[in-house]
Amino acid sequence: MWIRPRRNRSRPALRRLVRETRLGADDLVLPLFVQEGEDLETPIPSLPGHGRLSIDRAVARAREAAELDLPGVALFPVVPEAEKDPRGSAAAKPDGLLQRCVRALKQTLPDLLVITDVALDPYSSDGHDGVLRDGRIDNDETLPLLAAMAVSQAEAGADVVAPSDMMDGRVGAIREALDGSGFVDVAIGSYCTKYASAFYGPFRDALDSAPRSGDKKTYQMDPANAREALRELALDEAEGADWVMVKPGLVYADVIRLVREHTALPVAAYHVSGEYAMLRAAAEKGWLDYDACLLESLLSLRRAGADLIFSYGALDAARLLRAGRGGD
Repeated sequence: MWIRPRRNRSRPALRRLVRETRLGADDLVLPLFVQEGEDLETPIPSLPGHGRLSIDRAVARAREAAELDLPGVALFPVVPEAEKDPRGSAAAKPDGLLQRCVRALKQTLPDLLVITDVALDPYSSDGHDGVLRDGRIDNDETLPLLAAMAVSQAEAGADVVAPSDMMDGRVGAIREALDGSGFVDVAIGSYCTKYASAFYGPFRDALDSAPRSGDKKTYQMDPANAREALRELALDEAEGADWVMVKPGLVYADVIRLVREHTALPVAAYHVSGEYAMLRAAAEKGWLDYDACLLESLLSLRRAGADLIFSYGALDAARLLRAGRGGD
């Protein structure tokens, strides 16, 4: 008698029937970069297919996402240099760029989930996620600034605030501030496990948010560590996170699996700018099939344990899935 696993692969219908992992538009979130102006899209050379969008263009792109059944978008503001200061004061302005974009999105597409980033780096003249004091990040001085930013985003209509700063205690501080301001239904999607990765380059180009001095290694995680993610996970769960993020995604699939096995919370993965840009660059050289590799990359994140995926390829993937390219 021969045991033949190939039997379950022999017919397209049978392969679909026994498929363990599925990828759908419902699993995807589209990041958007928002800038001042009207009817404006400024291409990002290191992130092909993406640009900095004026609010009206961001709304139009979000409408595309909704029409392709994506559940939500994640917003990242491109803050003018003149508005930046060491404490990121513009982050909590009621009429700030991000807040105005949230309002426009919720007015036009009320059912689309709007996820906002909570971190100082887009607003900071130092380019760091926390307040810089004598060359060091002051964790505890940063927490009330993050909390105020989150409340301002909630007031504008954000459905999920997503702290990406990696300050200790920030989830608890944000939860307390949201609840105290009456926003008990606004969720916290915590960037629980965010590494000091070399794969963020195009993102920092898009926001002009690279640190002006030093680096982010004192608060973002060491790429050599996996068990440390469980400590971050336990703290964020205890402080009230509603779902947790592992960032980057592809090169940390082992960490996604580890986090998945230790929490009942939804787990997100961020298919980051560098991971996406590599696919686009290789495809432009004719070395890879972008469509096939994009879907395989996103499927691998689902297989590792991600319930939802932030990806710059989300619109492309949703179109491919709608055309039946997600399976055989």
